[in-house]
Amino acid sequence: MHDVPAPAEAEPGPPDERRRRTRRPLRQTRRRHDREIVALAVPAFGALVAEPLFVLADSAIVGHLGTPQLAGLGVAAALLTTAVSVFVFLAYATTAAVARRVGAGDLRAAIRQGVDGIWLAALLGAVLVAVTVPTAAGLVGLFGASDTAAPHATTYLRISALGIPAMLVVFAATGVLRGLQDTRTPLYVAIGGFSANAVLNVALVYGAGLGIAGSAWGTVLAQWGMAAVYLGVVVRGARRHGAALRPHPAGIRASARAGAPLLIRTLSLRAVLLIATAVAAGLGDESVAAHQVVLSIWSLLAFALDAIAIAGQAIIGRYLGAGDVDGAREACRRMVWWGVATGAVLGALVVAARPLILPLFTDDAGVRGALLPALLVVAVAQPVAGVVFVLDGVLMGAGDGPYLAWAMLLTLAVFAPAALAVPALGGGLTALWWAMGLMMLTRLATLWLRARSGRWLVTGAVRA
Repeated sequence: MHDVPAPAEAEPGPPDERRRRTRRPLRQTRRRHDREIVALAVPAFGALVAEPLFVLADSAIVGHLGTPQLAGLGVAAALLTTAVSVFVFLAYATTAAVARRVGAGDLRAAIRQGVDGIWLAALLGAVLVAVTVPTAAGLVGLFGASDTAAPHATTYLRISALGIPAMLVVFAATGVLRGLQDTRTPLYVAIGGFSANAVLNVALVYGAGLGIAGSAWGTVLAQWGMAAVYLGVVVRGARRHGAALRPHPAGIRASARAGAPLLIRTLSLRAVLLIATAVAAGLGDESVAAHQVVLSIWSLLAFALDAIAIAGQAIIGRYLGAGDVDGAREACRRMVWWGVATGAVLGALVVAARPLILPLFTDDAGVRGALLPALLVVAVAQPVAGVVFVLDGVLMGAGDGPYLAWAMLLTLAVFAPAALAVPALGGGLTALWWAMGLMMLTRLATLWLRARSGRWLVTGAVRA
């Protein structure tokens, strides 16, 4: 499936004619890669954007209950997001493993691999529930919630924790479908989940008069509904191809081993963001307020770049599973081009939208003064970020998790002293974001060297 055309052989004729004939298959190959990338990346982008809408909908509905309730939601949502986001490797590792087996032409083993990832997600989710529910009040206290907000945060966290297994199952099942080269179904499920969440929140918060508890229950029900849809899709696929659905201990352990390096990578990246926020907080209220805006814009831009990376995970895994090294190389080159082009467009949009961005977020002259130059740094860094996201996705698709873990640890080691030196040297928010740019350049160097080495081009249905 998805065969890559062989390079055209030299044909007789004048030199110009031979060059035209040689370039034609290359153009055809690039166009096919472009179609594949767009077909996978556009729905993936839609699904990624739909995810944060859950929190936005909850915030809009709970906000009308009062400030303490909204503050409580903010604390609980931050705790939940942090706890769940570190397990995003369930999607990444599953995508790569399933895509390899798809490339090898073994759909039964591909789905079996995905089922193992889902079982791992369910087990991890159960552990998180067992830890979070009884310690909810303590966790909220550690986060520094006020006396008026803490009870609402505890209520929301304790109920919403019951949806954690569903969220992790959704991660893993999304990885299964991406590995099967299907990003449309996750988009449809994300849209349905967001719509159900909004309706349930309104009905339970106001219709049933449950307050913030109703918002939590509405979100939990929507999350389990999404998980049920995903499980239905996977179960149908397993029955169609004769794949077993029971837990397979060896397969679950293999999924955990594949995901462990990606967990280290994610934790290192989270540490970068936490250090940046801590340094910004030490620069003063205006700086940390501006930093929060810049970080939000950075995260929004990352959705577009991450969509290409997701396409890379699925496409590269499939090519390597099929033993097509040349196809994997050409797909990687084409996705890098897409990353640079998308990053350049995003950077230009940030520059052009500055007159709209500043008044949208703040009227404070001090915050605007800190925000403007930092946004320019973000704009300049977008082409670099485009390549970083793409190569990160390519190496994930190749199952090169151990290298990604070490590369991100090295990046953290470079970034931490640079960021911590900013206040010591009298720098401000712009200097901090130049340190973020250094972080991206370090990631670019490590990922580019790996991509150039070709050591990630390990073929076969399973990466040895």
